[in-house]
Amino acid sequence: MDRLGGKQRGERVSMRKVATASFAGALMEWYDFFLYGTASALVFNELFFPNFDPTVGTIAAFATFGVGFVMRPVGGAIFGHYGDRLGRKAMLILSILIMGGGTFLIGLLPTYQSIGIWAPILLVVLRLLQGIGLGGEYGGAALMTIEHSPRNQRGFWAGVPQSAASAGILLATGVFALVSLLPQSQLLSWGWRVPFLISVLLLGVGLYIRVRIAETPAFTRMKKEGNEARIPLFELLRSYPKNIFLTLGARLAETVSSNIINAFGIAYLTTQLGLSKSTGLSGILIASAIGVLVCPLFGAISDRVGRRPVYMAGTGFLVLFAFPFFLLLDTRVLALIWLAIIAGYIFGPTLVFAVQSVFFTELFGTQVRYSGVSIAYQLSSIVGGVTPLIATSLLAAGGGKPWLVAAFLAAISLLSFACTYLATETFRNDIAEAEEDRVRHTMMASAEE
Repeated sequence: MDRLGGKQRGERVSMRKVATASFAGALMEWYDFFLYGTASALVFNELFFPNFDPTVGTIAAFATFGVGFVMRPVGGAIFGHYGDRLGRKAMLILSILIMGGGTFLIGLLPTYQSIGIWAPILLVVLRLLQGIGLGGEYGGAALMTIEHSPRNQRGFWAGVPQSAASAGILLATGVFALVSLLPQSQLLSWGWRVPFLISVLLLGVGLYIRVRIAETPAFTRMKKEGNEARIPLFELLRSYPKNIFLTLGARLAETVSSNIINAFGIAYLTTQLGLSKSTGLSGILIASAIGVLVCPLFGAISDRVGRRPVYMAGTGFLVLFAFPFFLLLDTRVLALIWLAIIAGYIFGPTLVFAVQSVFFTELFGTQVRYSGVSIAYQLSSIVGGVTPLIATSLLAAGGGKPWLVAAFLAAISLLSFACTYLATETFRNDIAEAEEDRVRHTMMASAEE
């Protein structure tokens, strides 16, 4: 009994260590990425596109926000290939270095006033670098935790690094809220740089922790048995075409709703409704703080009832809440605006995101899992990345009224609901053994044919 108890305590300590490592690195990555979105909504139009009309400048700033998402599938493909061939750990270390370096350099960029057109060009280059780094981060952080987790607790432990997204929003929004208290002239001259430059501290902590964790048991076993795919991407497309398309569609509601509530929502409140920057930022701060706590809870629920019911609950909520979200914002009443942001964020993208990584991970075998999760997630991120641009354009097309934006959100969420409904339930799968056996059996059968 004592030996068993000691073993169980040792496993819990090990899982805490793994989850902490995944969370710490993911926190830095999400902080960096959401920081850029907040800066795009509030200051980049004046710093890098000052010669445009304010609305056009905001569209241009959101366009640079979107290009990072375009590069994420490239990063996902590159890191996915080597993550399935060489290991999860090495790719996680490389991704955090790329992401952190890009963010720090953005904080050093000269503005349009100093170097003219080269300022937005360099901004785009560094945004592309960020996109490649984050393209490899998501799949690696997810697999590092999930492939270490006990089968009946995968959802809970997967929710820990997923909560880093909310923590990243909380930290990025909080830091930017503080510097936004500066006089406008100081904010635009040097204050906006501070949140980008201090990311180097998060980079150091995340890198230190990640270097100290072990490779995942599932990958180690696969490598020992010599079962890795020669070209993981080709094997992925051959063995899992249905799952690729379903995960792509299922992901859209989360990425679109997150960017509408966060990046576009802040811009809508400030530029369209004429409210202060702190109105939207405060609501997102509260929502993000709650999101950090509920992600593991939502994951634990999926360990009991399955991934699909939880995921469908989130996408279904977004379908129903798309129009009420903007109705509440348009009241200009602080309490109702916060209600819209908090309810929309928690029961929409956060509920979906909490189980997303474990749901997607369980849909692919170990040989192609890094590639499958990364590509499915990052390809759909292109739509998320251009969502603020699409939403701003739809707002202009609607004469300043947000109903076209709400219809867009509802339609995308309905598509994700349908894709989730058509997917296979996965929460009882043994990803370390049964999935590998099934993939090997499929490969052998195909070879015999």
